[in-house]
Amino acid sequence: MNKPRIAASTYLNSLPLCWSFLWGSNAERCEFVGNLAPARCAELLERGEVDLALIPSIEYQRMDDVVIVPDIAVAVRGPVWSVILLSEKPLEDITSVALDLSSRTAAALTRIFFKHFLGREVEYRTFAPDLAQMLRAADAALLIGDPALLANYHNRTLRITDWGERWLELTGLPFVFAFWAARREGVDRLTVVDFSAVRQEAASSLRQIIDESANRLRLPPSYVETYLTQCIHYDLDAECLRGLQRFYELAHRVDLIDSVKPLQFYRPPRS
Repeated sequence: MNKPRIAASTYLNSLPLCWSFLWGSNAERCEFVGNLAPARCAELLERGEVDLALIPSIEYQRMDDVVIVPDIAVAVRGPVWSVILLSEKPLEDITSVALDLSSRTAAALTRIFFKHFLGREVEYRTFAPDLAQMLRAADAALLIGDPALLANYHNRTLRITDWGERWLELTGLPFVFAFWAARREGVDRLTVVDFSAVRQEAASSLRQIIDESANRLRLPPSYVETYLTQCIHYDLDAECLRGLQRFYELAHRVDLIDSVKPLQFYRPPRS
């Protein structure tokens, strides 16, 4: 059997979940495709070019014949720092938003906020994550991942709306930005993947991830550490599943998805 192909963004928020496939016990078992935008990972999975991908959570509802790997996600219970809307104007005055083309889940969340929670129609345009260019074209800019994290740290003048924080304020629930998903027809290829090691090796390698990422992004190690230990968490627990279900219900209500299909999970064979 050929090695399963696995795709994921290697933004800082997802790097701990990639560690095992890059340098840990899963590295020899799998072929890892990294340095991708989250939206691109979903496209590869949908086309059958990979067997497993860390996909934006909204894309599960737009794809057929995929299952979710249980217990693991990129999620938050409050401020996320790396999914933000930046603007000079207050939210109530925004009439246009430039969306980071890397984003699918955050773009859906932005649309839900304006249409459902504010009851307003807003014009949307899609751009590469260039904040200056985005703000020349629209009232506000949505950034995700490392560009958002850097903008959040360095910003001194713009208003920032943190979507993780705002979601918790509005719903009282965590928010799930991404999770591992597999093509149903190819799940037999995943029997070689040790998903328990994904979590364990992320935790044991966290200090190295923090130090290397702080150097790469030119951010203080303390800032990176707070982000990875207090903002982001990697549990897809019962409360997160309730938040995910609420997100899907609202996405359907504002016509971002045709219906809300039930969550179906990959069940690894027992050893």
